[in-house]
Amino acid sequence: TKKNIDLSIDFCGVKFKNPFLLSSSPVSNSAEMVAEAYEAGWSGVVFKTLNSDRIPIIHPSPRMGPYHYEGKKLVALQNVEQISDRPLKDNLMDFLYLKKNYPDHPLISSIMGFSNDEWEYLAKVSEDNGADMLELNFSCPHMAVEGTGHHVGQAFDLIEKFTETVKNAVSIPVLAKMTPNITDMTEPALYAKRGGADGIAAINTVSGISGVGLDDLVPKPNIFGIGAISGTSGPAIKPIGLRFIADMAQCEELSLPLSGIGGIETWIDCLEYILMGAATIQVTTGIIHYGYRIVEDMIEGLSDFMREKGIDKVENLVGKALGNLKTTDNFQLERQGMAQYDLDRCVGCGQCYIVCKDAAGQALDWDAENRLPKLIEEKCLSCMICSFVCPVDDLITFKEMPKDWQRKETQVMDLSLANKLKHQPIPKIEEL
Repeated sequence: TKKNIDLSIDFCGVKFKNPFLLSSSPVSNSAEMVAEAYEAGWSGVVFKTLNSDRIPIIHPSPRMGPYHYEGKKLVALQNVEQISDRPLKDNLMDFLYLKKNYPDHPLISSIMGFSNDEWEYLAKVSEDNGADMLELNFSCPHMAVEGTGHHVGQAFDLIEKFTETVKNAVSIPVLAKMTPNITDMTEPALYAKRGGADGIAAINTVSGISGVGLDDLVPKPNIFGIGAISGTSGPAIKPIGLRFIADMAQCEELSLPLSGIGGIETWIDCLEYILMGAATIQVTTGIIHYGYRIVEDMIEGLSDFMREKGIDKVENLVGKALGNLKTTDNFQLERQGMAQYDLDRCVGCGQCYIVCKDAAGQALDWDAENRLPKLIEEKCLSCMICSFVCPVDDLITFKEMPKDWQRKETQVMDLSLANKLKHQPIPKIEEL
């Protein structure tokens, strides 16, 4: 029964009923929205980043642009959303309402100061009005106010300074939210730790351009004739998010709890982040695509997986796959394999033949009469791109070959051409 499965997680000393949280974004903009999410099954929220009221926040219009690809809707989403445009007082009143009516659902206040004093002020008023935890937004990639967002996340001394300021001002746990618009996230995360951070949240949106209008030549989203590089989210960025979470989870010097964000829509996405070291999961674009209801799939799918594997506590899955994540020099190169084909299920589309001929080992012949591929085993590179383009699931699979098996490593060049090239002098560097 489901009662045997414990999805609760202790994160930075705060208890969550399950690992699934709303991230700081349009989906967590008001108490009314958050309450609806709680009712759907989300255990907590990172409220949309507070505005101190000192600088007016006006959102561009339109605020977002989609990236669709080959019939798949919302593979990625580009947004130019700023922090909350609501008065600070209204947001703090929402904190009080949520904590009164949903005391068992942790509320994380996302804050972004425009000065050291503002970081301190926003931290204090958040705690005073019921926030259980803080998330320091060092990562928004398109804030219009200079010196905020990922500009701070790329200035490591400021990360340490502002984190320390906030930690000295409050008694609740503090997360530092990292920007992915950087090469190595462990370095700024270590600066956050030196400032006293209790945990790390990552990633925020990746700076990008979702497309260009071919009629008007304006990058999207088109804001009355102007485009801009801004934050990109959605399934397309999940590989980047998993990489950064894994990097930080493997950093022994860091050793802080992690909250994973980036491209999460299904329970499998959630589980992958957990296995890479994230203790909690934050979601925005998946909700924008499908609504708060996706948490039902996350809860049911993760519970069923745990039941099938005989795992009773989700905390036992955190970082479980990290032992199998190593650098490429650890690969066992003496073990080789090739593709294998279940031709009884082949539909004869020929896509495998095309991609193998044009982008791989040219290891397929084509039986035109029967419309079937024929594998030349010794030429197969085991790249497996044929399986990626095959429309029939699991028709093409990988199999390991015996140790004495040898693949044909080089293609045989036309002999007449080879003979001609053999007699040509090697060009000098200055001739190249």
